[in-house]
Amino acid sequence: MSTLSDPPRESFKPSMLLNDTRYRGYTFQFIAIVLVAALFAYLGLNLQRNLAAAGLTISFDFLGEPANYDINQTLIEYNNQMDHWRASLVGVLNTLLVSFLACITATIIGVVAGVLRLSNNWLVRKLMSAYVEAFRNVPVLIWIIIIFTIMTAVLPAPRAFRGEDATASMIFGSVAFTNRGVYIPKPIFGPGGWTVMLVFLAGVIGAFAYRRYATKLLYATGKLLPMGWPALLIAFVPAILVFYLLGQPISLEYPELGGFNFTGGINILGSLIALWFALAIYTGAFIAENVRAGILSVSKGQTEAAASLGLRPRRIMNLVVLPQALRVIVPPLISHYLNITKNSSLAIAVGYMDLTGTLGGITLNQTGRAIECILLLMAFYLAISLSISAIMNVYNNAVSLKER
Repeated sequence: MSTLSDPPRESFKPSMLLNDTRYRGYTFQFIAIVLVAALFAYLGLNLQRNLAAAGLTISFDFLGEPANYDINQTLIEYNNQMDHWRASLVGVLNTLLVSFLACITATIIGVVAGVLRLSNNWLVRKLMSAYVEAFRNVPVLIWIIIIFTIMTAVLPAPRAFRGEDATASMIFGSVAFTNRGVYIPKPIFGPGGWTVMLVFLAGVIGAFAYRRYATKLLYATGKLLPMGWPALLIAFVPAILVFYLLGQPISLEYPELGGFNFTGGINILGSLIALWFALAIYTGAFIAENVRAGILSVSKGQTEAAASLGLRPRRIMNLVVLPQALRVIVPPLISHYLNITKNSSLAIAVGYMDLTGTLGGITLNQTGRAIECILLLMAFYLAISLSISAIMNVYNNAVSLKER
């Protein structure tokens, strides 16, 4: 009786790197890496030779020199006697602040507009279509300038709030909208204040956990638990109880009119608001189209099956349609977040001091270190892009594991 055995393996030969499909892909990738490395090496040597011919060197010592300029909006302590490194850090935080606010606001606007674009109400549907077409087809710089102009030209000056015959008044006696920005109360944390904030954060996490549990219970057993008021109780009641038990450790400092301007509280500059809302409404129009496409990608039979079980339209959208549409919505959504971060560099048009205005603007002009400043700017935006891409990969892997 004859037996079958595997044919003997062919010994490796250098020609297999091109002729064998098992190795050919690796060969071309290695060649591409070598060529790219050689290109960067050539550019680096060329830069070094040109700098040497001009008597220049690449040095980042200028970051330790005094900045000698003020920044109108800061999240950390800063004065003009601090170094350029501190000024650049302030610019980084300002960039991250406006990008974060714009991403959150654009997502909310985009989801709402995308859902309403599919509304059965003709007027609502057309209004959302007009919003998408109007804001998507006009450059974001134009919207930044429009909103900033409205804030500086339409809103009253601080002197309008003075006197018995004042032509303007504060909202709820604590918020003032002026042509110099918006003034809101500033929280003052006493002993135990951060404990209250930690309890509130834990309550918010608990509220999300409860909603997740209620959703799983609905899918598993069909039992519908209320989600609105229990989540609110979990989020706020423990923090309120701790707040009063600790003797109200958090107070508010209200803005007051003194001299020619308001004092106290928090001043949100008009430039920040203009940049924030312009980026949000501009990018929200693109997100709305992604949301609409994601919803339409879900089979209509899913909606009909959910309706046949007695679910209301709002719950069908929240529990059936949107979860399935996320796999279509999320990938381009990450790209829009990247665009928001990069478009925040337009802040210089309205005087908001982000990283481009500090490191890429005043610091570059004062020190003349153009190459170093541009390299640092590129490194920052590249790091942001890689971070968001990593988050995207984590999400995709989580979705793939869940589907398995």
